[in-house]
Amino acid sequence: MKKFLELVQGCLSDVREVMPWDLEERLQENPDLLIVDVREPNEFDAMRIAGSINVPRGILESACEWDYEETIPELVQARDREIVVVCRSGYRSVLAAHSMQVLGYKNVASLKTGLRGWKDNEQPLEDGQRNPVDLDDADVYFTPRLRPEQMRPRGA
Repeated sequence: MKKFLELVQGCLSDVREVMPWDLEERLQENPDLLIVDVREPNEFDAMRIAGSINVPRGILESACEWDYEETIPELVQARDREIVVVCRSGYRSVLAAHSMQVLGYKNVASLKTGLRGWKDNEQPLEDGQRNPVDLDDADVYFTPRLRPEQMRPRGA
C-alpha cells in the first residue's frame, strides 16, 4: 500500500513543477496562462492568486469534460493552453496535473510549494471579494493546525 506522499512522488516522473518565481515570470510572459486552483471552495474563498479558477480536486476529471454537471467550459477548451495547477502546499496539484495530462492536456505544470510558497515569495493573494490579503494573515492561515486525533499514534 502506498502512502499519500509516495503517490505524489510517483506522479512526479510525469509532472513538471514550477517554482513561484517561475510562475510570476510566466504570468508576465503569457497573459493567457490559466491558473487552476484545486483546493476546496472555502480555501479558495479565503485566499487565492488573482485570476485563478477554482476546480476542486474532487470534481476535476468531470470538470475537464463536456456533458457533466461539473463541466467548466473554460477548462474543457484549455487543452492546448499553458496551465499551472495550484493547491495549498503543492501535493494535490501534482495529482491533479497528472490527471489532466492523462486527459490530454498538453502543457500543464504544478506549482511546487503551492500557495504557501507563493506567499513565502511575497507574491500577492486576494480573498473571495478580490481584496488584497495581508501576507502576515496568510502566514497564520497556512500554518498547519493538526488536532490530536489527526496525529500518528505513538508506536504506529
